[in-house]
Amino acid sequence: MALASLTYPEAIVIGLLQGVTELFPVSSLGHSILLPAVIGGRWARDLNMSADQSPYLTFVVAVHVATAFALVWFFRADWARIVRGFLTSMRRRSITTADERLAWLLVVATVPVGLAGLALEHTVRTALGKPLPAAIFLIFNGILLASVERLRARQRGTPVPIGAGGMYASAVTGERLSAGHGDAESDSRIAGQSWGQALLIGSAQILALLPGISRSGSTIGAGLLRGLSHEDSARFAFLLATPVIMAAGVLKLPELAGPAGRGIMGPVLAGSIVAGVAAYMSLRFLTKYFETRTLNPFAIYCICAGAAGVVWSLAS
Repeated sequence: MALASLTYPEAIVIGLLQGVTELFPVSSLGHSILLPAVIGGRWARDLNMSADQSPYLTFVVAVHVATAFALVWFFRADWARIVRGFLTSMRRRSITTADERLAWLLVVATVPVGLAGLALEHTVRTALGKPLPAAIFLIFNGILLASVERLRARQRGTPVPIGAGGMYASAVTGERLSAGHGDAESDSRIAGQSWGQALLIGSAQILALLPGISRSGSTIGAGLLRGLSHEDSARFAFLLATPVIMAAGVLKLPELAGPAGRGIMGPVLAGSIVAGVAAYMSLRFLTKYFETRTLNPFAIYCICAGAAGVVWSLAS
């Protein structure tokens, strides 16, 4: 099936959907499968991710890359420090500051999902990229988020050490940082994780290969269970998402230069712009939201939306 019939309304709506749901812990992949199917007609034909060699996935990757650019711009100060830290550590062949450690933690945490994506993406998409599996996994996503919050509540009062946080905080400020707000302070706390802890949190992204399971929800949940705050877990999840999405773009976007992109570059560009703006606005909201709030509202939404999707799938 060719995606040459992709229309501007389809591209703009999916771009908006992707820009929001990629960062909200509600699964962008699940929504991008369910919404076109529920609308039906031309939308279901044009936006069929499970079709063999479906160019819809390439379009979805394109709007994801726009989301990644929004992430880079929003966290530009953080990424400037991280890149400098990475280059400095390479030159010195040592890790001595929070920025250097955070850079390598991101590298280590990204490896598992990168390998899993290369090995499993096509199989998972073709086997499970349908409305009913997406709706079922959306319910599981909600249960996962709710379970994390319940376990997190049980952990309160039992501090979970995060390794060398004090040492790396002092490397930046000269004194141990409190749990106060601030980008550099949050990054220093995140850099205090152990290598194993970062690897575990990064590996949680593998769950997002399943349509309906949220990448940000999985990584935020893993961070919470390993002792990070909601604010720091969300920040680490957003930083982790950037290299993964960019890598997917490098692999898939060249397809737009071939037959898959014929006649649809205008809608792809429109959808990408909408996705980037929506992602930036979502980040502004979520970084404030997680300073004081929890995953519970998103859990309730996912369970309800997934249940509705299951009923619709079985009835259609």
